[in-house]
Amino acid sequence: MKKSVFIYTYGCQMNLHDSEKIIGTLEQDGYRLASMPEMADLIIFNTCAIREKAEHKFYSQLGRIKHLKKTNPLLKIAVAGCVAQDSRQKVMKRAPHVDFVVGPQNLHMIRNLLESKRNIHVEDNPDIAYQEYEMNRDSETRAWVSIMYGCNNFCSYCIVPYTRGREVSRPSSSILVEITALKARGYKEITLLGQNVNSYRSDLDFVGLLREIDKIGVGRVRFVTSHPRDLSPALIDALADLPSLCNHLHLPLQSGSDSVLQAMNRRYTYAEYCEKIELIRRKVLSISLSTDIIIGFPGEGENDFEQTVKAVEEIDFDGMFAFKYSRRKGTKAYDMPGQVPDNVKAERLKRLLSIQEDIALKRNRALVGSVQEILIEGSSETDSSMLMGRTRSNKIVTIDNNGAPEGTVFNVRIDKARHHSLHGTKIS
Repeated sequence: MKKSVFIYTYGCQMNLHDSEKIIGTLEQDGYRLASMPEMADLIIFNTCAIREKAEHKFYSQLGRIKHLKKTNPLLKIAVAGCVAQDSRQKVMKRAPHVDFVVGPQNLHMIRNLLESKRNIHVEDNPDIAYQEYEMNRDSETRAWVSIMYGCNNFCSYCIVPYTRGREVSRPSSSILVEITALKARGYKEITLLGQNVNSYRSDLDFVGLLREIDKIGVGRVRFVTSHPRDLSPALIDALADLPSLCNHLHLPLQSGSDSVLQAMNRRYTYAEYCEKIELIRRKVLSISLSTDIIIGFPGEGENDFEQTVKAVEEIDFDGMFAFKYSRRKGTKAYDMPGQVPDNVKAERLKRLLSIQEDIALKRNRALVGSVQEILIEGSSETDSSMLMGRTRSNKIVTIDNNGAPEGTVFNVRIDKARHHSLHGTKIS
């Protein structure tokens, strides 16, 4: 009989894509995907250490499935991802029912776990950029493609350089072969993944890679995440010129205060960030911009926060992901003076989110009456009588369910705007 695996995934798109690699790799060894942990011979936790909340959620779930080893003594439990890399000894000490710990650079070891004599695999992997994976992709029309691994920026709040290692880029030939195969299988949208895609460097730079990808002819190409310091005029020109590139850019600001940005080691000022936003909006008139903001970074005073509020109002982002600063041991910010009380962070976050809600609704209302191309992603999660699609500018659009399958592309007229989505009518 085939063995079965169940996987819990926490965190970002990078982790979701890593889980696709893990499942695809195990399927090559005869595993099937279990629908619930009680049915699995192997349970894997693919973890995130970026914020404390995600780590706590993982440990809580890890404790809840401990009893399954009593009913199935042959059950194996593995912890993968950033928590595995950052806290491998802590994981084994806190949860002795865990059999294996596997860091993000060692996903290729998953298939050998049950035969391995070691239970911790967190060593540096110099071959990570050259390893190919079979994947069990979550969608048959939209795909993630890793183009690089790791990060060299060492933002003072971020643990990624310590959990995912230094930057290393995949050869362009490997990326282009993967995307060509996805196009042949009918994929309509590709999202290029990297901790800082702008710093991709192999035989091509990032703009050169985008131009080669554009020649393949996939309908939509997106990329995340971009660092403002590395956003070049050439990349902005590519956004304006290449037909496949979607008119959406996620560009984390993190703070509107220069003193906070300096303490974060972001290596740009608010004025420099704004200069790039102005250039983008001048060259790509229909661009949709989203950002990340950290609230309550150590030393953030009321004036610093007000500068962030002013920045959000001035730039007029279409979308924003804002989070309370999460103190992560091992980062430079962990020991910084001026740690902001949680109640202050919560109040500031609530205020900023309220301001962004109004901005998002205003920008969505400006699209009412326009015609937008959408790619159908499936049924609406909140209303099964509706289909949900996404514009090239990354706006969610619902339409009446006309039976169109996932991957269908057509034009809609926008009839209604909400805070976080639009509603439209298909144009015949």
